[in-house]
Formats: sequence, C-alpha cells, structure tokens
Amino acid sequence: MTKVAEFRDRSHDQLNDDLVKLKKEQFNLRFQRASGQLENTARFRVVRRDIARIMTVLGQRPAGAAAATAAPVKSPAKKPAKQAAKKPEKKPEKKPDKKPEKKKSAAPAAKKPAKRAGAKK
Repeated sequence: MTKVAEFRDRSHDQLNDDLVKLKKEQFNLRFQRASGQLENTARFRVVRRDIARIMTVLGQRPAGAAAATAAPVKSPAKKPAKQAAKKPEKKPEKKPDKKPEKKKSAAPAAKKPAKRAGAKK
C-alpha cells in the first residue's frame, strides 16, 4: 500500500505509468480469481484503493500543473485570437400548440377485484 504523500511527490507521467501498471494488475487479478488461482484476495482491495489514490491526486492537480511537473518546456507564444463579428441568431417562431384529441376507447377499463370481507387492513 502506497501513501498519498508518495503519490503527490511524483510527476504526472510517473503517476500515469503507475496507474496503467495497477490497472493491468487488477485485470490479471480478476482472471486469477475467475480461474481459481488467486491466493492473495486482499491484494484486490490494495490495488483498487491505490488506483483511487492516484486518480484523486491527478484530479486535484490543476490542469496547467500537469505540464509544469512533467518537464518545463517553453511553449510557443500564443497568437491573439481573432474575434469574428457574430450575427444575432434568429430564433424560430413558435407555433401555438394544439391539444391532441383524446381517443375514445371502445372497451371500458377493467375493474379492480372486490376486497374480501375478512381481509385485514
């Protein structure tokens, strides 16, 4: 079992590698269990929780921090986005809703069976 502090010290790429490794192990454990070869059943719980810890740490990091922790690479300067003149969109005119006519059924609805006289409430 790995502690969360150890996961927080690792880079984004290392965490992704660990996540892939643990998911493969979880897959293999399922097959071992299905074939009756699994000896250490507690390993399921450990692997599942380590996967959850890694995913939690990855989710807590801001989106920009993932690139910053992996390797500081200078990104090319962003070009200013051109703002296109937007035309106001026309909304389709709503037609008045007509109420659908109810169809009359030929047969009357079935009645509920009568309650027994001695039935308890």
